Amino acid sequence: MLILNFSHPLTDTQKQQIEIITGNPIAEIRTVPSQMDDTQPFAPQIAQKVAAIDLTPQEWQSTPILIVPPALNFSAAVLLAHLHGLMGYFPPIVRTRPVPDSLPPRFEVAEIINLQHIRQKARQSRDL
Repeated sequence: MLILNFSHPLTDTQKQQIEIITGNPIAEIRTVPSQMDDTQPFAPQIAQKVAAIDLTPQEWQSTPILIVPPALNFSAAVLLAHLHGLMGYFPPIVRTRPVPDSLPPRFEVAEIINLQHIRQKARQSRDL
């Protein structure tokens, strides 16, 4: 499994949590800088960041990929739309949460969210 991390570096504990939750080993983690220029449109910035990942069209469609999205909601939305176009489906994402009462603050993996499943389920309930 390839993890594309658009957020803070993953700790060893978080990596273990991801492997346990998914039941798959992590083959590689690619960290992608997520800093955005608020004075410029987001779509071209995201396209540039994704292009720098340097996967072929076949790899985008066949590699098991897990996304750690950026914290900035606007860039995360643009990123997911862009990835859907490349992959043909919404990729699963990692949601982290603060560990209660931890000093210094720590984050744990809360869940892996299957966005494609959520999309498919929502389509079943739309009126045709």
